[in-house]
Amino acid sequence: MQGKGIQPEEAIYSGAAHTASDVPEFGVGNNTVWDIPDLSQTTWMYGLISSSFAAIEYQFAHPPGTVAMAEASWKKNLKASNLKPFSLGEQKKTQKPKNHNHTPLKPVTANILTSFLTRPPEQVAADTEQLLQWCADIVGLARKNGYLASTADSIAIYQTSLLLAGMRNRLHPTPYDFQDAAITCLEKDRTPKKRDIFQLCQILLGGDRIGLVGYASLPSLAQNVYCRLAPLNVNLQGQTNQRALMDFKREPQLLPCSEVLWRLYYLLGSHIVQPIMGERRLGFKPIQESWEIRIGKYQRQLIMLGYEGVTLEQVIEQRLQKTAFDSQGTAKAALQTAEDSILYLHSPRLTSKLGEHAISLLVRETGAKDAPEIFTIIRRLVHYYRTTPTGLPTWIENFVTIGYRHYTTLLPKAFGDRGTKPEQIAGMLHFIFTLESLALSLGCDRTQLLISVKQAASEQPDPAKLGLIWTTEWLLGLRTIPQMREFFHHVFSNEMLIRTLPDYLNGFLLSLGFAPRINRFVVELLAQLFASVPDQTLLPWLPNLILRLRPHREILQNLIKEAANTYPQQLQGFANWVPVWEKENIPEVKTATQTPSQTLLTSFTEVEINARQLIFKYEGTNAIAQLLNIENIQWQEFEINSKEENKHSQNSFITETEVQIQNLLKSHPATMESFSPQDHL
Repeated sequence: MQGKGIQPEEAIYSGAAHTASDVPEFGVGNNTVWDIPDLSQTTWMYGLISSSFAAIEYQFAHPPGTVAMAEASWKKNLKASNLKPFSLGEQKKTQKPKNHNHTPLKPVTANILTSFLTRPPEQVAADTEQLLQWCADIVGLARKNGYLASTADSIAIYQTSLLLAGMRNRLHPTPYDFQDAAITCLEKDRTPKKRDIFQLCQILLGGDRIGLVGYASLPSLAQNVYCRLAPLNVNLQGQTNQRALMDFKREPQLLPCSEVLWRLYYLLGSHIVQPIMGERRLGFKPIQESWEIRIGKYQRQLIMLGYEGVTLEQVIEQRLQKTAFDSQGTAKAALQTAEDSILYLHSPRLTSKLGEHAISLLVRETGAKDAPEIFTIIRRLVHYYRTTPTGLPTWIENFVTIGYRHYTTLLPKAFGDRGTKPEQIAGMLHFIFTLESLALSLGCDRTQLLISVKQAASEQPDPAKLGLIWTTEWLLGLRTIPQMREFFHHVFSNEMLIRTLPDYLNGFLLSLGFAPRINRFVVELLAQLFASVPDQTLLPWLPNLILRLRPHREILQNLIKEAANTYPQQLQGFANWVPVWEKENIPEVKTATQTPSQTLLTSFTEVEINARQLIFKYEGTNAIAQLLNIENIQWQEFEINSKEENKHSQNSFITETEVQIQNLLKSHPATMESFSPQDHL
């Protein structure tokens, strides 16, 4: 100010510049002057976040389109008033005459003020010209986007805008009036074209302009992403979609780029990067991938991500820990974060930490709400770690053993609680039986499961859960197929119980996941259902049965395969076809003497008689049968002294299967002749 001779009241200053130093305060009240030192070698870190009209409007709570309308009004008024905007770059330095006497400015006279207030507004002509230009331009944009617009539509939009402005008590149409008029006159089709008229008006009136931040001003995370994606040779600063094609067999050096893209996709979703071809799952090695990259167009999201950390790995680790250790976190969420850490971070330390926390959360749970999801995740993890050289980690083994005991303990409560759904109980049983071999090898005891199942079966469960508890008992040897078959024969003959049959079948269908051998019994039930139940009873609740079968699409594939193996392949085969389950139920025909089934008279050789007597004499066969859990064994001795008496004996009977085996051995004697008589004994 002293050098230029500027008075304090004539100076313009900005409060945006701040300095911090240990020099005394100075200003217009004293003559203290501080000499500004030379620039140091310090590198200043500066930059601007790419903002947009929409961001400014959101920040100051303005309606959408306010900034664009303000810019249009500013340009219009400059043109109407024939003024030139002030610019620091173009302003020439002019020496203002000094006013040392500090004489006040002359006041504005009343005549000048009156003439200014009474003259007509100069913006009216410019507003009319602008409205006409808008009407012509919107019709042109509509034609480019597939609308059948004409010059008559331009006139209609202009007149409608004036009409709407008058109805809304406005002297001149605003951009909102023009937009409503354009939508009314041009949106004639039921289905919009490539862009609707509202979007075209937004484009015409200014749209949303977004800036771009240079590489030097980006945060460290964004710079790191740009450097790691440089081998892709795509324009990361471009405002259009960039396509990246990667063939890892030819260019294995692009695998780190794929890692970065998957991490961006995990953090920001498909908005900034989107996989077109490729997937991410445990143990999968990609061969080719294709990506849509829009980093330059949506740079703001990447910059905002840089405020959370220095690298992508740091941000992912922070988010995983925040999700897992949240106060409202669940075992499913913590286990999912453990899987995500394997997919995106490859950090065994973090994975073990998240897995141990998932175990602590699982123990606290008192229900089976997330049991199906937990089983699905832990099964994937077990299969993945079995393919690794190190094998199962400690936290996976702990999760399996603790989960086995936990869900086994919850079984009685889950079957008795009406709020627990059959699908949730099926998830628990999936966990127990699918991972049972692993849990037992790690020290679990099956006795706890037997006690829990007996407790659950002591109370009468819901019809929808009956199939689950019966299948569980059947797997544990506590219930047999004939017992279940007898119950459903009673259901088929009872008109009151037949209505609940879809609920019974739903439980058996859910159990097919952990007990696939029960599918034969389910096919039997469905076959007997359609064969025995009359149409007047079957047809009313048949839609309910179909709705119950619809959610089990994956399970029904095995059921259909079992039915295909059970029924004949040709239509002619149904003439004399007998189902397998009916063959098992054929009553055994007994003779007048002692046979339990249809038998045939046959003869034994002396070697065979000696072998049978040896078996009856010692208890080795019975011991083997007990080890195989075969009960109710009845042995029948044959006291035959000679070969001739054996040929005509009326008391020696064997089954048809044994006869077929004997005929097979007699027709191919080479096998028997290779053994000595002592070997037979």
